[in-house]
Amino acid sequence: MSLKTKIFIVLLLLQLGLSAQVSSVTVSGLVVNKTSKNPLPFVSLVLKTEKDSVFVSGTVSNEEGRFTLSNIKEGNYTLYISFVGYITAKQAVPVGHLSEYLDLGSLELQEDIKILNEVIIEGKQDEVAGKMDKKTFKVEDNVSQSGGSVLQAMQNLPGVTVQDGKMQIRGSDKITILIDGKQTALTGFGNQSGLDNIPASAIERIEIINNPSAKFDDNGNAGIINIIYKKNKQEGFNGKAGLSTGLGALWVKKENLPTIRPQFQNTPKLNPSLSLNYRKKKINVFFQGDYLYTQTLNKNEFVTRTYTNGDVINQQTKRNRTTTIGTAKTGFDWNISDANSFTVSGLFSSEKILDNGDEPFFNADLTERTRLWKFLEDELKTTVTASAAFEHKFKQAGHKLNIGFNYTFHREDEKYFFENVFPTFTGYDAFKLISDEHVADLNADYVKPLKYGRIEGGLKFRRRIIPTNMLFIPGINSPLDTNAGGWATYEETIPALYSNYVLENKKLEIEAGLRVEYVDLKYKVNPDHSTYKSNGYSYTQPFPNLRLGYKLNDKNKFSVFYNRRVDRPNEVDIRIFPKYDDAEIIKIGNPALRPQFTNLFELGYKTNWKKGYYYSALYHRRSEGTITRIASTDSSNLIYSIMQIHSAQLPDQMKMERNSFSFLKSKTILKSPE
Repeated sequence: MSLKTKIFIVLLLLQLGLSAQVSSVTVSGLVVNKTSKNPLPFVSLVLKTEKDSVFVSGTVSNEEGRFTLSNIKEGNYTLYISFVGYITAKQAVPVGHLSEYLDLGSLELQEDIKILNEVIIEGKQDEVAGKMDKKTFKVEDNVSQSGGSVLQAMQNLPGVTVQDGKMQIRGSDKITILIDGKQTALTGFGNQSGLDNIPASAIERIEIINNPSAKFDDNGNAGIINIIYKKNKQEGFNGKAGLSTGLGALWVKKENLPTIRPQFQNTPKLNPSLSLNYRKKKINVFFQGDYLYTQTLNKNEFVTRTYTNGDVINQQTKRNRTTTIGTAKTGFDWNISDANSFTVSGLFSSEKILDNGDEPFFNADLTERTRLWKFLEDELKTTVTASAAFEHKFKQAGHKLNIGFNYTFHREDEKYFFENVFPTFTGYDAFKLISDEHVADLNADYVKPLKYGRIEGGLKFRRRIIPTNMLFIPGINSPLDTNAGGWATYEETIPALYSNYVLENKKLEIEAGLRVEYVDLKYKVNPDHSTYKSNGYSYTQPFPNLRLGYKLNDKNKFSVFYNRRVDRPNEVDIRIFPKYDDAEIIKIGNPALRPQFTNLFELGYKTNWKKGYYYSALYHRRSEGTITRIASTDSSNLIYSIMQIHSAQLPDQMKMERNSFSFLKSKTILKSPE
């Protein structure tokens, strides 16, 4: 497509009980003598509503004159500052929901000859739950979501649909998936994968962010989904064990075509889980282990094709899947001091998939079977992730610096076996693929609360290497070409810088950010490969985001958003090795693919109710260089499906050489069946 424009009117989320968090903010500051500018300890501070002076919270300043008021809901307030021998001062405090922390700065008290009675009010411990522009859903308390995978749990969430094994938000599956705020190979880098191999029992909550700020990676034009693992922080030793099971489908929705193996009917699942935690003084040690066994009718499609000469073909594609998944996450938190903390964690996941499939081809009245294609996919996925994070908290609440390192390894060990049954012969094909993914991320994030918002900035560096190797073992009359195999290596280097500014007062909300990213991608191909040669690209691009909000009153608000995002082709999209999608469809990657850039505009309206809210949005998404699959065929029965990109909207230096990897050329890696 030269231009792909989507306009949707989305009426989202009557979330009366689904939202797991309510916006809350921590307000802090420093009380000083107006004349000497010296800090004043043990000053009383009382926060009241601006409208009717109802008490909301209170505290006293510490020895350094600093104070913190936590868990403050959105609204307009007045802060009263009083101390013996000083004139009581007042400070207007508008609290929104864009920032977790607000820094009121230095509050000055003027000395007075009058003696005031001392007021002491105990403060609450910091507890911040509100987040910006995200919908948060708890999993563990929802019986309908537990016992299966995260993908199955997501099907029950408002605003999320699942199609062909992928989640969609607003009609797009271009979603960045995070685990505890980080990208890992378990769920994919720049694409979504593996969501059906994470047990829902391991998850505490799921966060959906439609309009992420510049702080987040710029991948995924539909937004971000953040999966938060369980982590208990109670004192002492504690744990929780669980067991979920189910029967799944109890009947066959549509009977098989004749002469093929039965489809899975009872699809049982078994999901034991164990959570352990030990917290003592400055150390917190945690463990979360989950096992999930499922049987699913992964695919069952019926197709009738009518040709121009009058021929009719009835076809079924049936896939019985047995999945065994084990995951374990462990680590420790070390609170070195009040200002410094250190966390180390590791995640291990092993997923075994067995797919047994049948694809028969019959004539119109099902009296003659012209072909039967049977396959077995034996796949083992192994993921290991190690993370280390250091956090330094400055004296002012919410003022902090985070430095983190994350390494992930992911291996795909895939074996495919095909049985091709024709009336005159039976052919056997097989191939084996090994793919190892190594990803290292180093990041630093800085946050400084302001009186009416915050500033934040940081950097990130990523190095990603994926060597792959494919071996083809063709049988009699096979369309597979042994020369199509070999090795290829995907290498990606991405440094990025970002800054973000948030301002919020009684009526207006402003968030403006910019992320600048440099990408250097190399795809190295075996020099002896018959079709493809090494390729790659590099670019430096800005990714701005802007949000404007106007509050009509305490319950109604209009918002305007702008975001620029990118969808870089993943290693699978450019992988040169052909792969069966079904008996007559061959999928092939395209090393000449280039990134797809998307500009998103959104106009939203939100009204708050007593126990929920209503949100509606009108949005427009415009993509430059749309990536899509193009299917074509020749005199054989094979259909070739290859990723292509429309490059008319891209700058000259980003345009792909459309003729260098033409569709006809990529077909030469397969032989036409005899």
